[in-house]
Amino acid sequence: MKILVTGGAGYIGSHVVFELCDKGHDVVIIDNMSSGCEENIDSRCEIIYGNINNNSDLNRAFKNSIDIVFHFAASKAPGESMLNPALYSKNNISGTLNLLGKMLEYEVRSIVFSSTAALYGIPEYLPIDEKHPTNPINYYGYTKLVIEQNLNWYSKLKGINYAALRYFNATGYDINGRIKGREVNPQNLFPVVMENLAGKRESISVFGNDYNTQDGTCIRDYIHVNDLATAHLRAMEYLLSEKKNLVVNLGTGRGYSVLEVINAAMEISGLDVKYKFAERREGDAENVIASSSLANNLLGWTAKYSSLETIIKTMLPLYLK
Repeated sequence: MKILVTGGAGYIGSHVVFELCDKGHDVVIIDNMSSGCEENIDSRCEIIYGNINNNSDLNRAFKNSIDIVFHFAASKAPGESMLNPALYSKNNISGTLNLLGKMLEYEVRSIVFSSTAALYGIPEYLPIDEKHPTNPINYYGYTKLVIEQNLNWYSKLKGINYAALRYFNATGYDINGRIKGREVNPQNLFPVVMENLAGKRESISVFGNDYNTQDGTCIRDYIHVNDLATAHLRAMEYLLSEKKNLVVNLGTGRGYSVLEVINAAMEISGLDVKYKFAERREGDAENVIASSSLANNLLGWTAKYSSLETIIKTMLPLYLK
């Protein structure tokens, strides 16, 4: 099939592109390279350097007789979204609406959307399933929620089938070592720990050590990016075969604390992580764990590569090279 991947040079998008090309699909990437990495672009695909808010760029992409869209292009830093909501409104909400309009123009009726667990906000119960209330506490999460709502309307009004995949904490790198460039401006725990191991950060802050957890630090559900990539292909197959919309969590159902991650990184690397405790951050939930039973049941999908050991071992070569 001919597949358009927006943001296909980015962290998650590039991994999905490799999986799609491995399966023999014909892939076209559109990416403005604001957070993409040139060396992570699969040589088997076509790249269009452009912006989804630019109609002429999208026209170049859709003239390839596209069958389905994978949509990753977005701004994604929760903290930044609170300081610059206009940027997130333009890139995430307006960009997606422009993309949907172009899909209708070129009669493309299927889209796999990169959503987020950030739209749930502070957990009201654990594990978080898809019926959990959506109450985002940052503007980034709000934009993803608005996009999902628009996808639902476009499905009802215009017949677009969509899969919204709500990631928890994506991490790790390609298990086959094909990704050579690190994620641009990472905000998450694992790459921050790796940068400290590599001497690129003098110290890291652990925000809060008095939570009601086994070691006092926050717990999160981490999912390896290769597991995410597999789920995207399963979601595409579901959309095309079942002709039904899909909204599912992608996580492991297993949480690791901040100190567990740090200690595992030190044990596996043989290096010290320099860290210090700091005050809790406003809005940080104590424990965030996913229920992915719906993805398991509908897609036959389970996480295979999301152990701490696998995550860390796939990251170390990119940071210690």
